[in-house]
Amino acid sequence: MAKEITSRSENYSQWYNDLVVKADLAENSAVRGCMVIKPYGYAIWEKMQAELDRMFKETGHVNAYFPLFIPKSFFSKEASHVEGFAKECAVVTHYRLKNDPDGKGVIVDPDAKLEEELIVRPTSETIIWHTYKNWIQSWRDLPILINQWANVVRWEMRTRLFLRTAEFLWQEGHTAHATQAEAIEETFKMVNVYANFAEQFMALPVIKGHKSENERFAGALDTLCIEALMQDGKALQAGTSHFLGQNFAKAFDVQFANKEGKLEHVWATSWGVSTRLMGALIMAHSDDNGLVLPPKLAPFQVVIVPIYKSMEQLAEISAKVDAIIPLLKAKGISVKFDDNDAKKPGWKFAEYELKGVPVRLALGPRDIENGTVEVARRDNLSKEVVQLDGIENYVEALLEKIQQTIFNKALAFREEKTTKADTWEEFKDLLTNKGGFISAHWDGTPETEQKIKEETKATIRCIPLDAVEEEGKCIYSGKPSGRRVLFAVAY
Repeated sequence: MAKEITSRSENYSQWYNDLVVKADLAENSAVRGCMVIKPYGYAIWEKMQAELDRMFKETGHVNAYFPLFIPKSFFSKEASHVEGFAKECAVVTHYRLKNDPDGKGVIVDPDAKLEEELIVRPTSETIIWHTYKNWIQSWRDLPILINQWANVVRWEMRTRLFLRTAEFLWQEGHTAHATQAEAIEETFKMVNVYANFAEQFMALPVIKGHKSENERFAGALDTLCIEALMQDGKALQAGTSHFLGQNFAKAFDVQFANKEGKLEHVWATSWGVSTRLMGALIMAHSDDNGLVLPPKLAPFQVVIVPIYKSMEQLAEISAKVDAIIPLLKAKGISVKFDDNDAKKPGWKFAEYELKGVPVRLALGPRDIENGTVEVARRDNLSKEVVQLDGIENYVEALLEKIQQTIFNKALAFREEKTTKADTWEEFKDLLTNKGGFISAHWDGTPETEQKIKEETKATIRCIPLDAVEEEGKCIYSGKPSGRRVLFAVAY
């Protein structure tokens, strides 16, 4: 039988950790703060990668790769950027080991010290803009629309699988433009790509908005984000898109000759999502029985489990399954036939429930005789017996229904957990007793936001793009405010 997991109501954090490990998604590694992504978890990440990569290329972007190591001096060129990442950097100081003269293994060779230390990339703006200086001379060289799939290192002391690890996988887009308007358009375009991906593929409703100055990316003039709500009422930042202005172009002296022959600094953006999306997927949809995966991202969407007592019956079922699988695959449905005779059907049912397989088909001799099959849905744990004839059409429609049902459930939860607060007492009461997103007035100052964070741990998750003008008073300072922003305690 599938291994037990802690219930969400008992201990949400332990439930998450249990699920990641017992559903074979990832595990802690021998390197503190780093994880091993196991095949089943990586298969989900690969599906995410494939869809995002397709969406990037449809919007004109191409992939490239830049070095893992960045000279320390590069970080000194953009002051706010280095300040934002300085405490998280891993630094390479030597390039060689040697045998310990005392016979105790190996030691760092003190004579192999680097002339300049190298930073293991926490993000690639500096190395990329140093490179772009050689690529850009004229307006004809623009825009540059590049994405990189890579790993990065941010030295975290408190880590959680997928959500916050010292090393993680991500993509980072870095674009260069001739005008401010083009760069701003790019910033909005990519946050929309992320929102579409989250909602259409992850079945995850998100809110698009601007980050406050305190939460903005180090070195950016504006950061756009998508924010999602997890089942414990905490928010999770699922993706960001940054308008960098000309900060990095000026820091690395990246100029181009415009159509009139005048030199100008380039305008820049960067944008990224990471394996943190795996954490969002788990926490937004899964239940006490295990994973609940949207069909579009499930490693396989259908599992077929034979029910039999003899090898003759298994052979008969297998022949029928051999005819069904091509019909399903012709519909673009990924399917697994589990005829492993070392595990009983009950164990398989529990295991695939734990792993979140969207649809399970159980087929026995009586089903073949009656021309039927038992269909089980993972999202609501319902079962029904349907006709085998036309099963491919039934399953195709069912997968679409499951995808939409999962989204609708998450959306209804978010709406129920989004509340307006007009006073400081009301704000604190909602945080303590309800959680979720709190829509409240803020006076627009970093000082007030910081005080709210210090007293409640809540931060401004975003200033929604669709926020309407509304006169009010800041919940904390009482000063005038022109619109509401979204607060929450966040991961």
